Amino acid sequence: MAGQQVFRLPASGLEVPLAVSSNLRGALFLAVSMAGFTCNDAMTKLLTADMNLGQIMFLRGVIATALLALIAWRFGAFANLNLRALAHPMMMLRVIGEIGGNVCFLIAISHTPISSLAAVLQVQPLAVTMGAALFLAEPVGWRRWSAIIVGFIGILIIIRPGAESFNLYSLFGLGVVAFSAMRDIVTRLVPSNIPTHMISMVTAAFVSMAGGALIAPTGGWSPIDGYSLILLILAGSFIVVGYQFIVMALRLGDLSFIAPFRYTSLLWAMMLGFVIFGERPDIAMLVGACIVVCSGLYTLYRERIVDKNRPVAASTAPELAPEEK
Repeated sequence: MAGQQVFRLPASGLEVPLAVSSNLRGALFLAVSMAGFTCNDAMTKLLTADMNLGQIMFLRGVIATALLALIAWRFGAFANLNLRALAHPMMMLRVIGEIGGNVCFLIAISHTPISSLAAVLQVQPLAVTMGAALFLAEPVGWRRWSAIIVGFIGILIIIRPGAESFNLYSLFGLGVVAFSAMRDIVTRLVPSNIPTHMISMVTAAFVSMAGGALIAPTGGWSPIDGYSLILLILAGSFIVVGYQFIVMALRLGDLSFIAPFRYTSLLWAMMLGFVIFGERPDIAMLVGACIVVCSGLYTLYRERIVDKNRPVAASTAPELAPEEK
């Protein structure tokens, strides 16, 4: 393949254009990242049987903060650090969004099937698109508005308000979506001179402190046995896998190509829900999840079309800090 860089596949010797191989590897890395984050969710659900949400937030936050501090140091985020910039109002709003999302998530995950919650959370990209249109005045055409409406209809099918099987705690899944969308939207307004890894580390530290403050109101400190310690270590390790692979994915692949692979988290949630918790999704949940995913994929497609019609400077957005929710 003269005139372009190629990547030679080790097993077959087949030459693949480097841009293609980068996208494929980026997609694979994003899928691995989603697996890491979903495995962390499963470990967290197991922990809710022995610990209150405040203690889980605190301990998981301490582990996450330490690991993210190590990553931030590795990438030089502490060099020329401006502490005043960290107190920017958008940083504080981001922290509020992350804390609210964590509280809602822990309440929801302790009372609802992991696969059902994962299906509800797939509407988050649609919520971000809607929030960007309402609060950042970003142009959203009727096609994407239609996809957003259809996606939320899918959520209603999943949670089935008014039905006998309706679980009130499913509404906390929508709380996760709302707070996480708020977090992602205000992240776009955080000053660009604050490194991405530092944003994530500071947020995790505040989540840990919030968890510490909630320990007493939510039931007090519970002794940590060997089983819980293993779950905490596994949860922290899976978070590292999620963070590392999502960074590699964003660096390797085109966002428009790899973004749909975030929906593999739903497949992981269904598998883990069946293997670990014995969950069996019903037809309504599967239909609702398909509607949400298809709406999200269509929205990604429309955003790709819109970006092609924009000048390069206008269509290039700053990289958002990767989060697990």
